Amino acid sequence: MRYLYLIQQEKEFQGPPPARLMEEMGKLMGRRIAEGSLIDTAGLTPSAQAVRVTLKRGQLNVMDGPFTESKEVVGGYAFFKFDTREQAIEALMEFMELHRLYAEDWEFACEMREINEHTNPEPQN
Repeated sequence: MRYLYLIQQEKEFQGPPPARLMEEMGKLMGRRIAEGSLIDTAGLTPSAQAVRVTLKRGQLNVMDGPFTESKEVVGGYAFFKFDTREQAIEALMEFMELHRLYAEDWEFACEMREINEHTNPEPQN
């Protein structure tokens, strides 16, 4: 099963992440790559650089960020593949624990969603 992790925060982090966090995240992501569970991951640029297209009453509208009406900002994502939901939750807890230990002043949530295989089949090689 494939899972999407979405980093959701109330405000965008300022400055670079703590060096120790990046070191530990590098180890964790390296381990996930080696075991084949990590498909893709990245942080996102600030919402000031974003573009949002909305569809309302049959009309498309293009808006440049930042989006001040947003209560949360998506700061990053990761795609994983695990055999069970329990493995996916365990991996999510390990990810969050690194942030608790090495980025103690950060506050955010990470939402885990299973990819609906019926609407988005896994790519064929």
